[in-house]
Amino acid sequence: SMNNWFKSGSPWVWLSAGGVSISLISVVGLLWLIASRGLSYFWPADIYQFEMTDEKGKNLTVIGEIYDRESIPVSQLVHLDLDLDKSAETLERLLIKTGNRELVSLDFRWILVPQINKTSLPEELVVIERRTNGNFYGYIEAIILDGQVVEQSQMAELVTRVSDFQAEIEALQKSDIGAINYQIERTRLKERKHKLDDTLTPQLAGEFKAKVAGLRAEYEVLERKLMSLREKISRDQIVMRAMDGQKVTINFEDVLHVTFNNKLSVFEKIKLFFSQIVAFVTDDPREANTEGGVFPAIFGTVLMVLLMTVIVSPLGVVAAIYLHEYAGNNTLTKLLRIAVINLAGVPSIVYGVFGLGFFVYMVGGSLDQLFYAETLPSPTFGTPGVMWSAITLAILTLPVVIVSTEEGLSRIPSAMRHGSLALGATKAETLWRIILPIASPAIMTGIILAIARAAGEVAPLMLVGVVKMAPNLPLDGNFPFLHLDRKFMHLGFHIYDVGFQSPNVEAARPLVYATALLLVTIIVALNMTAVSIRNRLREKYRMLEH
Repeated sequence: SMNNWFKSGSPWVWLSAGGVSISLISVVGLLWLIASRGLSYFWPADIYQFEMTDEKGKNLTVIGEIYDRESIPVSQLVHLDLDLDKSAETLERLLIKTGNRELVSLDFRWILVPQINKTSLPEELVVIERRTNGNFYGYIEAIILDGQVVEQSQMAELVTRVSDFQAEIEALQKSDIGAINYQIERTRLKERKHKLDDTLTPQLAGEFKAKVAGLRAEYEVLERKLMSLREKISRDQIVMRAMDGQKVTINFEDVLHVTFNNKLSVFEKIKLFFSQIVAFVTDDPREANTEGGVFPAIFGTVLMVLLMTVIVSPLGVVAAIYLHEYAGNNTLTKLLRIAVINLAGVPSIVYGVFGLGFFVYMVGGSLDQLFYAETLPSPTFGTPGVMWSAITLAILTLPVVIVSTEEGLSRIPSAMRHGSLALGATKAETLWRIILPIASPAIMTGIILAIARAAGEVAPLMLVGVVKMAPNLPLDGNFPFLHLDRKFMHLGFHIYDVGFQSPNVEAARPLVYATALLLVTIIVALNMTAVSIRNRLREKYRMLEH
């Protein structure tokens, strides 16, 4: 009977079901790990005050968040000459995030639990999130508004007032002043182009000069406005008392949020949790990417994947149609197929080297000499950028699209082709009206696989366009609006940069998980969109197949 059971195929069904279950459990487990580690970063932590005695018997106060706990063998601490309980084998120690970078050089410190005399959660403790220097933990001594000390109850309106000022300053710098600088540069380049072509008449030169003078005047007005805003903002300060009693004055222009974490109710904590997640997704990074948000990286990733899809789809589909419908069964076709299969096996970094050598230096360099000679020696397209990244990844994912499109084409019964041709349609019409619509779900499958492969690639991008920090997005309000020559930020590279290149690895660890979660979410969202389009196409053309 055992033999019959094997012959019936049941064990293989159970085996495959088990395999699928294990895969699902491991994927869910991985996502759970990333999400729990990443999202806990946004939850407002309690701020503790520890009264403790250090190795020299001196009393001191430590204020901060508990970041991590671990047990260590007592034998590791013999050299410290502490009066510890000799019978215990292990000791607990806490990793405390103390912030206050201007007073202590490191953000974190380990403290041993036996050295703590008293632990408390004072409600007056405040955490200030700042633009530079990270968090500050301590007590508010005084609030100074326009040079005068005011009540602490005015804190909330002060912070909103400051964030309004900051928003105004940023808008001025980025959009208005940025646009004027861009225009001045464009005018200078136009003038230079005329000079190079020997077509610069005195009248044209005068026009250019007048235009630049007008722009400069506008610029000065805006700059005065900016200065007055900065002056207004710099008159507001907050005086803090740190854990060792030192007083520190923080300018309000550096302050992003002031929160009394220990006073917050559960609902307030949840509200703060979601607002911090929103800020992470919508803000620009700061402090060497270890603080702030990742919006430019999200934008860069999505833009590059969409560009790549637009490039790879027509190329892959046309190649597959040629190979399947037109190419004869000869040596050339065999060579082409071997080439496609080999392309799929080339390591991705090799594509990066190819993209850099061929697209960036050869094609980009030639484009610069032909169309952007006036900007040389600083390159326009002869330097890594979004466009070259998208094209490099398109070549990387081309085999996937070709193979899956061919699969789709070979599934279509030849009777349909013959029927169409018999009714008087040309071969091209048959392809366009009958073959491609029925093969469209298979084409979409290829595109889905290409998106999944490309969105996770980092190695080739480091050579052809990704940078640690790109202050300008490839899309802005200046004509031609989409700047394909600009470098961009990418979530995959951002994870690598924050996790391994950051000056403060310990502080950046939760950010690595949060960014990884975001990258997975974006790839899943792109894939789900493509899958839903594919399902629609399947439904639409199901009748044709029967």
